[in-house]
Amino acid sequence: MAGTNRKSGDAADHIHPGPAIVLVEPQLGENIGAAARAMLNFGLGELRLVNPRDGWPSAQAVASSSGALAVLERARVFATTAEAVADCHDVWATTARPRHVVKPVLTPRQAAGQIAGDVAAGRRVAVLFGGERAGLGNDDISLATRIVSAPLNPAFSSLNLAQAVLLVVAEYAEARPERTPSAWPEVSPPSTAEERERLLKHLELALDRTRFFTSPEKKPSMLRNLSAIFTRADLTRQEVRTLHGVISALADMRADGRPA
Repeated sequence: MAGTNRKSGDAADHIHPGPAIVLVEPQLGENIGAAARAMLNFGLGELRLVNPRDGWPSAQAVASSSGALAVLERARVFATTAEAVADCHDVWATTARPRHVVKPVLTPRQAAGQIAGDVAAGRRVAVLFGGERAGLGNDDISLATRIVSAPLNPAFSSLNLAQAVLLVVAEYAEARPERTPSAWPEVSPPSTAEERERLLKHLELALDRTRFFTSPEKKPSMLRNLSAIFTRADLTRQEVRTLHGVISALADMRADGRPA
């Protein structure tokens, strides 16, 4: 399919609320541009880049975007994935490889329906896409609340970065409700990735003081497991505050259970 209807007005006028598309350490500007083109094709405009290999801005990205400047000019660059998703309530990680992390795994179509509902409810959502060489790393996936995995040929499951973005945003556009987003219905709003990361750091410091991590080699994987618990729980902001209080209270207790 090709062609643009110039009578429909500026493409930027047709950008809808939707998830932020986060490209983690993309290598080629051409793939960034093609991903931006796919986003604008389906009315999405929020592109976030994590440490692009060849820097930013990129003439190659502009050349391969077929005019999707409304996306590229708004793109934001971050040093780390954690910074890129800090303000998001829900983070989805795309991967074709099974991971030893207990998180819900949905197809792009299933994920699109849930993302559309969350966006309509006022939640900020990010979808992570890994770089061309190796995809997302374990630390990136640990930030995610859910996994998106397409039913690809197991013997040939490598997608081009822009193809992967196209697959997800096309399903999202199909699932997007044509209504005004409603307010978050619960008493306490959902927690953001940054708030969950601060909670994990608070817990890590408390566990360090109690010498919980007896094996330095196993500490990173144990922290990823703890992070998976927090992300899977879909914590509200009030629940995060409560857990901070629990950690502080426990840290102040003596070994015999009385206040220090």
